[in-house]
This record gives sequence, C-alpha cells and structure tokens, in this order.
Amino acid sequence: MTKDWRIETQAIQGGYQPKDGDPRILPIIQSTTFKFTSAEHVAKLFDLEAGGHFYTRLSNPTAEGFETKIAAMEGGVAAMATSSGQAASSIAVMNICQAGQHIVTASTLYGGTYSLFANTFPKMGIEVTFVDPEADAATIEAAFRPETRALFGETIGNPGLNVLDFEKFAAVARKKQVPLIVDNTFPTPYLCRPFEHGANIVVHSATKYIDGHATSVGGVIVDGGNFDWGNGRYPELTEPDQSYHGLKYLEAFGKLSYIVKARVQLMRDMGACPAPLNAFLFNLGLETLPLRMQRHSENALAMAKYLEGHEAVSWVSYPGLESHKSRELARKYLPKGASGVLTFGIKGGAEAGKKFMESCALIALVVHVGDARSCVLHPASTTHRQLSAEQQVASGVTADLIRLSVGIEHIDDLIADVEQALGKSQ
Repeated sequence: MTKDWRIETQAIQGGYQPKDGDPRILPIIQSTTFKFTSAEHVAKLFDLEAGGHFYTRLSNPTAEGFETKIAAMEGGVAAMATSSGQAASSIAVMNICQAGQHIVTASTLYGGTYSLFANTFPKMGIEVTFVDPEADAATIEAAFRPETRALFGETIGNPGLNVLDFEKFAAVARKKQVPLIVDNTFPTPYLCRPFEHGANIVVHSATKYIDGHATSVGGVIVDGGNFDWGNGRYPELTEPDQSYHGLKYLEAFGKLSYIVKARVQLMRDMGACPAPLNAFLFNLGLETLPLRMQRHSENALAMAKYLEGHEAVSWVSYPGLESHKSRELARKYLPKGASGVLTFGIKGGAEAGKKFMESCALIALVVHVGDARSCVLHPASTTHRQLSAEQQVASGVTADLIRLSVGIEHIDDLIADVEQALGKSQ
C-alpha cells in the first residue's frame, strides 16, 4: 500500500509503521546495542543470514525508520544513513571504487565534494577527472578510462546552480556500463527524483533541507536497485567476500546488493554512522519537506526576480528565472520549483559582498544552506577558499558571487532586508 502513496503522504506516514501498542511516532532508540538470548541468532546476524539490529554502528531502529522513508520518497529500494553528507559521498564511491581505479564527475560541485575528489581520493589511489557538465556527450565519454567505475553529478550544482542534464549523463553512464551517482541535496525528492531520469545511486547531505532546521549533521545514500552489477565490471559485488565466509553480495541480495555491501562492509569498517537522535530529527524534517520546499522555491523565485531589477546587482542566477542558462532543463526536471538557493553578482566585488553580508539584519551570515531561516554567504572567501582560483572558476565561484539561501519567512520581510543591505554595500 505504501508504495502507492503520493510523496506528501510518504513524508508523513512512510517508513515507520507502528503495531498495536507501539509509539505512534518513530521513537528515539538511543542504545548502542541490543539484547539476545540465543548465540545462534547472533551468529546469523553476523553472517548476514538474518535481518535485525545488533549494534548501532551498523543499524538502529530509529535510523531504519528514516532510511525506509527517504528510500520510498526517492523511489529507491533501500537507503543507508550516514554521519554527514561528506560521508555519504565518500562511501557511495568507495563502495565500488578502490586504489588504481577512477571516476568521472561534473566539475560544478559543492566545495567539500570537490575537495574530496580533487585532494583526498587521489591520496587513496582513486583518480578523478572533472568535466564541464555542459560539454557534449562525446567530450564526457572521452574522460572515461577502462578503470572508470562511476559518473557523478549534482542535480543542481552548488553554488553554480546549473541543472544536470540527466538524459545526457544517464546515456553516457549506460553506454560506459557504470552507475550514475547523483547528489540530490538541493532539490530533495519532492522537487526531483533522479531515479526517474536514469540515475542509479542518490546521495544527500541530510544536514540541509531534509533536516531543514540547522539542528543535525548527517547524510544518506539511496540505492535505486536499477543497475546491473553483474555486468562483469564489479567483482566486489559478484565475487566472494572472505570477511563474510565467501558470501557473494549480488547472488545473496540481488537488487539490494550495493546498499547491503555499503552497510556491512564500508559502514562496518569506517563507522560513519548517524546518531539515533539525528536520525529522529531527519525523519521529523521529512514530514514537512514538501510544504517547506514549495515555500523555499516560491520565495527564492520572488527574490531572484527582485534582484534582477536592482541597480547594485550585475547578474542573478536561479534556475527558475527565464534568463537562466538551465531554464529548459529546470522545466524538464524541476517542474514543481527550483529550490531555495540563488546566487547573484554584487557590484563592487568581494569588498561590497562582505559589506552586504555584514549589513543584513534578518538574513544571517552562516556557513549553511537549506535552513528554514534565510542565510547568506560569500563562497570565494569561505566554503570554496581551499580551492585555487582556477578551481573556483571551474566550480562556478567568482569573486563577486553572493549565495543566498532563501528561507520560509515572509518574502516582503526578506526583500526589505536585502534592500537595506544592498544600499549600505555600495
């Protein structure tokens, strides 16, 4: 029955299904471990012959409720929550990629992801090639190697706000027989469901819109269950895992093989698990996600239109604007709205940008997006400051760029605050 519910109903009623006498609301199971009376039962849990919880690093009932709900909302087969969005991106790639192998990714990425791919993965022996997401399919294909294991992109680039051409990227991934991994943090499943457009794995920073209230850091990986791991290119899923007595993931778990391996191997060994309290808050955030994403999108579009007409602003980037380069892709993949983040160029460059941020009274200067409260940032001097000037440009960051995460406050109050701050910045 639950699979037939609309996403608004899934957000509230999905995931956790209480039985008679159970708590109506998903409870916080703040326990590291779980009691058993049979050694045989525990042995089956450790051998992956039985389902259940035995240690919160691997699984927890509260996290499971959140995972089940977000998987249903995305249209996937299963999910695994992590301690951060960075952990989700790391494990999503490392689950199928090791030293001596390679991935291809769109260059317009969140600064933390870009740094992970450009700096940390190469130290681990995983090489990464960045491609312009607007390049043609042949150019993207040319970046592939025999050892390439995945193609990665963001539904809406951060902070470039370019919309991913799913049709092109999915076609390349299919041709090269690798999974398409998509970071869907900015749209959330309410505005876009990447599996419906050819993606195979979805990752989120749950810290952003899923939480929605700046309370918790976390992430999640959702498995679409729609990739052929038995195509001969992924022996880690088809060959015996000696740490589980020779178990073969694809043979044992079928469409769940990728996400099961991520949990029982990567999460087992790396331990990037979410706290039960955070999983509870993410689940709670999902309940109002559709309502909030509607309001975020409406407010951001109104703010973008206002900024387009302001004399202190040289340019505005928001996929919902008719002037945006990704407008047609936004119509195709984001018909319900283009989320709550926009960027604009302030006349006067970096110094004017700093003055603008410091002059905002209602809108807070914080290193965050996706909050119910509006916030502002100058990425070149903050989130992307570790990147070289060339890398900043490649990821869509310029010296005059201001990133505005438009919250769900009344739009008139937000515009009034921006108006007075722009006046003080010039």
